[in-house]
Amino acid sequence: MKKYFKIATMAYLILLGVMLGAGLYAGIVVAPVTFHTQQWLGSDVLSRYEEGLIMTENFLRLSYLVDVVLVAIFLYEGYKYKKFERDTITQVATFIVFATGLLFAHYYIPDIINMQMGGEAMTQSQAFVNTHKGSEINFKLFSLALLVLMVRNMQKACK
Repeated sequence: MKKYFKIATMAYLILLGVMLGAGLYAGIVVAPVTFHTQQWLGSDVLSRYEEGLIMTENFLRLSYLVDVVLVAIFLYEGYKYKKFERDTITQVATFIVFATGLLFAHYYIPDIINMQMGGEAMTQSQAFVNTHKGSEINFKLFSLALLVLMVRNMQKACK
């Protein structure tokens, strides 16, 4: 059984790394390129609203990966919790990843999509700006907690 758990741990750590990498890539590369199309195309081909629609689709697809990662975390960390292989840092990081991951995928993304359906004027409202800023902060917390969870599990695996 120990051999299979080591394989599961490696797959789990790879999945956490993929999620962290995808999130960072979306925030560091995709968003700046999407929201500055005039620099890359030479003229204003897309409006800010249209760029936002493209970016939302990117994050909607990223939210599917978030859901898969949350299921994997639930199974892996739940198993370790049941086997009494737990520590406070891992438990807190797991809780934060769950809370922020669920908020991102099932609160912020649907809310932003609903506001975008209201048209361009709705996306310029203070409610949209606040929701968008909240989603950015939420995803940063998600990424940080995911990194902590990944590092803690790597430390345990290397013992």
